[in-house]
Amino acid sequence: MEEEIDDLVRRLVRLEDELERKLEAQRDRFRYRLEEKRAVFEESVDRQHRLLKTGIVTFLRRSPLASLVVAPAVYGLIIPVALLDLAVCIFQLVCFTAWGMERVRRADHVIVDRHRLAYLNGIEKLNCWYCGYANGVIGFAREVASRTEQYWCPIKHALRVRGRHSRYRQFVEYGDAEGFRAQLETLRDKVRKTPETRLEKPDPDD
Repeated sequence: MEEEIDDLVRRLVRLEDELERKLEAQRDRFRYRLEEKRAVFEESVDRQHRLLKTGIVTFLRRSPLASLVVAPAVYGLIIPVALLDLAVCIFQLVCFTAWGMERVRRADHVIVDRHRLAYLNGIEKLNCWYCGYANGVIGFAREVASRTEQYWCPIKHALRVRGRHSRYRQFVEYGDAEGFRAQLETLRDKVRKTPETRLEKPDPDD
């Protein structure tokens, strides 16, 4: 069973590599390059994008009334999202440091760049900034939570879990008591810092 799972993981890695090659082809197709983690379009493409921008007045006139009415509810979520962002940063700074765990790089998850597209008007840029930030924070929080779960309770559920995080597959099977005791430290080591930077673990008898 483990060999089959490892084989599936290797196939997933190959698919990810293939996807990256496809994305490279897309960059060539839409004529932009990445410079210091920022997309830069050819000048002619940038001019064409600006011509395709929809004015704000026209955009609002074309927007469904329902979208305008619920806008305060949508944008109001920025407060709990920002608080979640702050809370997760503090959580991992305090707890991951105490547990000797490698911290999650927030910048790997919270990516806000679509607002730089010249064919978007001000409202569309705001929407793209908001969506990128909110989904990035949730992804950031999910990764922090998954590492915390792997450290404290790396056990699979008895029921099927949809949308499982990437660490879930290596968790111990539900009901495997001996496996849990035997593998817990190994699974913890995978989210700990390197031995050179790891904090000294407290003696449980202290």
